[in-house]
Amino acid sequence: MSQNNKNEDLLTKARSEINEIDAQMAELFVRRMRAAEEVAAYKKEHALPILDAAREEQVVQANARLVEDETLREYYVNFIRNNMAVSRAYQSRLMEGMRVAYCGTEGAFAHIAAGKMFEGAIRVPYGDFTSAYRAVEAGECDAAVLPIENSYNGEVGQVTDLLFSGSLYVSEVMDLAVSHDLLVSPGTRIEDIREVVSHPQALGQCAEYIRNHGWSTAEYSNTAFAAKYVAEKQDKSIAAIASEEAAEVFGLEVLARNINASRNNTTRFAALSRVESHRHSKRMGEHFILLFTVKHEAGALAKAVDIIGRYGFNMRTLRSRPMKDLLWQYYFYVEAEGDVYTEAGEWMMRELGLFCDRLKLAGTYFSEKK
Repeated sequence: MSQNNKNEDLLTKARSEINEIDAQMAELFVRRMRAAEEVAAYKKEHALPILDAAREEQVVQANARLVEDETLREYYVNFIRNNMAVSRAYQSRLMEGMRVAYCGTEGAFAHIAAGKMFEGAIRVPYGDFTSAYRAVEAGECDAAVLPIENSYNGEVGQVTDLLFSGSLYVSEVMDLAVSHDLLVSPGTRIEDIREVVSHPQALGQCAEYIRNHGWSTAEYSNTAFAAKYVAEKQDKSIAAIASEEAAEVFGLEVLARNINASRNNTTRFAALSRVESHRHSKRMGEHFILLFTVKHEAGALAKAVDIIGRYGFNMRTLRSRPMKDLLWQYYFYVEAEGDVYTEAGEWMMRELGLFCDRLKLAGTYFSEKK
């Protein structure tokens, strides 16, 4: 047997052993978290804080002594600390509820959507889509609610890019009817207004109304942030386009309601989590999202599209997005109807792999309207 073959056998054996150990660790992890549930119940009953720093340090020191190899002990300390951080996050969820990340501030449409999708959850604001997304990846939050498409302005490209490059999965999609209102400082008249501030999409959706009044515009990263700005300025020449909820939060008046051009203005929000949802359901309205790149071969995209249809899945959305790291290269976003967790779905994914350089099942969902 050649040296290369011997090395490959050793590698295969080592990986097999790691797989076996990982399976055992998964069982132990569940046992540990079940014990953490009892700890959380005790802390909640006795109004104790989640973090017990002294207790955690005792655990670290005691467990570190169990590993004789000094080099490995350094890594084992990190392993234990990470375990306890995960345990704290789980206890926090049990004691305080889910933490849901969204982009914006109180009164933003994402804040409203998060409240509808996760009733009773703690809604945690972030300044941009990426920060909200990364918060879930890092375990700071349990889920994120981000917009993926607007019926008037189209897809939210930055979120689509995060779906392609990140590790989270879509578990639910909700259509939220959006009504853009004109918010002003108390006592402001329509003739006082000279400038309107809001998110670029909101300004675009209300462009006709703004143009008819001859107002200038200024972009803000979020509709609720724009409302907050108007409340802080107390300048009657400046108005914000935002939600009625934002007016209530920041003490503004609604001078005009539903000023968006389309009366069928809807934003689709997706709930994102760290775990892929494996649902085997025959409920109507089930969908899945695929993201992929195709090989540089003639007809590769057409073949991929044909495969999806051939296995009985109705493709309702297909669009391309430029890849950030490769000039003039694109990836594709597909939404299709049907249960992908079936034998047909498994064969479809296998066959797509023959024509796609990268292929990601980004999640499954049941479409809801709120």
